[in-house]
Parts: sequence; structure tokens; C-alpha cells
Amino acid sequence: MATPAAIVMPKLGLTMTEGLLAEWRVGAGDTVATGDILFVIETEKIATEIEAQHPGRIGDILVAEGETVPVGAALATWADGDAALAGAGTGPNSSPAAEAPTPQPPAAAVPRQASPARADAGGRIVATPLARRVARQNGIALDQLSGSGPQGRIKLKDVEAALAAAPAPGPTPIRTAGGRRRPATAVEQVVARRLSLAKQTIPHFYVLAEADITSLLAMREELNGSGGRLRLSITHVIVAAVGRALLALPQLNAIWDEGDIVTLDGSDVGLAVDSPRGLMVPVLRDAGAHHLDAVAEACADIVTRARDGRLTAADCAGGAISVSNIGMYGASHLVSIINPGQSAILGVAATKPVFRPDAQGRPQLRQELGLVLSCDHRVIDGVRAAQFLDLVVKTLEHPLPLLRQPATEGRPT
Repeated sequence: MATPAAIVMPKLGLTMTEGLLAEWRVGAGDTVATGDILFVIETEKIATEIEAQHPGRIGDILVAEGETVPVGAALATWADGDAALAGAGTGPNSSPAAEAPTPQPPAAAVPRQASPARADAGGRIVATPLARRVARQNGIALDQLSGSGPQGRIKLKDVEAALAAAPAPGPTPIRTAGGRRRPATAVEQVVARRLSLAKQTIPHFYVLAEADITSLLAMREELNGSGGRLRLSITHVIVAAVGRALLALPQLNAIWDEGDIVTLDGSDVGLAVDSPRGLMVPVLRDAGAHHLDAVAEACADIVTRARDGRLTAADCAGGAISVSNIGMYGASHLVSIINPGQSAILGVAATKPVFRPDAQGRPQLRQELGLVLSCDHRVIDGVRAAQFLDLVVKTLEHPLPLLRQPATEGRPT
């Protein structure tokens, strides 16, 4: 008999080294067809379903739900030497996962955007294991929900929609001497682990600056008052400015990857988005190669998809820098932790009125924006960081060139 082939953790991006197995959709002994969902993994706070490209029968389950394993690690086996699983990413930075040796031709499995899963037979409440767990942790009664899957199967997004529409009490806390305790959700565990690792392994340093955005605010008010266009926000302008700065100083468009410095193509910029599932960081492609209106449209689209839970792993892959704006909450500065897999993040704070002397020394009321650039010292030195932040500040202080279309046509995605 041939040695059973392993179903392994796929590699979904250039810097992905591990994934959290959030949910099994199959069990030992199950027979699967092409396109059936095998399991769900959590990476970059994105749930990605992995489907089979060829039929087969599941052997042994080797990894339990909730466990984090490295890329290429065996998750389960195919019975009787059935075809092995080879993960294939959804984005340009993806690469196939390792697969166990087998004399049979490999049957691939590819991640895809969430789609309805198979429903169990019978009259009981039908829900995925992950949906059950999240509902239990948040005190959601499954019999009060309508499932979006076939035959009314309740999926994770149905539970999340209920939480967003009418937040329910969380799981019954355990009273302790110092307060209350509850189990962390799968997403919270992923965030905690990744950001802890980033802070422990990335040598952060910080460069601060103030940008006089008085002219920017006047331009924005005039453009937004013209009608017939998407309303511009300060975030839109900042993302565009960071993209232009990457084109002007490509040394900042690089990441550290297992002892190598990888310089990236394009001018991709991540954008931190507050969503019902937590903080997401989707990436806008070639943000520096487009005029401001196109950047604004791309920002609006990706923010909507993040808040609706429609992001894919590819949407959050790539880029060397992200932007995080908390200015709407009045904070004076934001010192951010670098997003894992990147080398810098720009923290944006609130606009504040200040008096500055004009050319004649007379005080003038100006509007200033606090910026903090967090950098990975393995990739970026202090001089380059200061040069980059100076480019961003100058663009924000003189934003009119952002209205012009650079060489590349189209819009970022």
C-alpha cells in the first residue's frame, strides 16, 4: 500500500510562515469532491477557505482546530495514498505550499473567497464549527439566526453580522479576584501572537514630524464642494502621498525576509481599517502611480470590503508600509507597531491649530498634523527614514501635484 500523502498548511504570501487552523470542514473518513472546502485558515486576520481540486478520501486528522502550525506542516492525510494537497495562493506574492512525497500525482487545493458550505442532513440547527465557537464565546443563540449557507447552514459571517447589528453579551466571564476572564477569539489570538512577535523581533525606531496641512484642508474643502465626485478625506491624501514618496525613495519599499532584504516593485500601501472583526490592514496596489481621485476610490472600495468581511488573503498581502490614522479620536501622536511582513508604518494623529510666524515674523494660525514613522532598523536607517518622512510632509504641505495623473494609467486596487 502506498504511504498516505499529507494535506499541508499552504503558503498564501511571500512572508507567511505559519497559519492558524480555524476550522475543519471535513472529518476522518470523509469522501470529498473537487471544489469541496477542506479547512479554513486564519492569516493576517483573514479567514481563507482551502478547497480540493481533486476527489479523494480523508485519512487521519493530525492538527486540531485552533492550533497554529508552520507552512508545509502536515494537517491531515489522504487515505490509501490519495492525492496530496498543494496549496496555491490567491495573490501575486503567493507561492505553492510544500507537499509530502507521494508516488501519486498531486491533487491541488486552492484558497478561495468564502462561499456556502455543505449543510448536514436532519432537522437540527446546522452551523460550521467556527460559527458555533464564535457564537458560544459571544453568547449568540444559533436558533435566532438565519444561515446564509445551503439549507440554512449558519456560517461565521452570519454570527459576525448578528454581533455587528446588535452586540450581544460575550461568554459568561469567570470572576476572579482581579476582574473577569474570557477566552480570546481566534482572531484575537492571531493578532496577539503576530504583533507580540513583531515587537519582539523587529528592531523598531521612530521618526516624528509635523505637517502644515492648512493648504491641504483648503484644497480638500474646495474639491468636496464641487460636487459629482467622491468626497476626499485626509486619509486619502496621506495614502497618495506615501505612495509618491515610495516612488521617489524606493529604498523604503523593502522588507526583511529570513536574512534577505527584498526590494518590492510598485508602490503598494497598506491601510489600517477598523472592522467588526477587528483591525484589518488591506493593501492598495500602486498607490503612488495614480491621481488622487483614483486613490480615493480605491481606498473607499477596500474599506467597504474590509468592514463587510469580503477581504481575501491576497487583499492583505504585500506592501512594505502601512498607514494608520486615528486623528478622528483627537490623539496628538500615534506610535505604531509595524505590521508583520512589512518594514514601516506611518501613524497619523489629529489636526491641531497652532500659531506659527510668517515671513515677516507675525503669528499666523495654521493647522498641523502629527506624524510618526515606525521603521525596521534591519532594512531602514535613520537618514532614509527622515528623508522619506520629509517627502511625505512636503507633499502634504503642497498637495496640488497629487491631482495630476502620473505615468501609469488606471487606478490602484
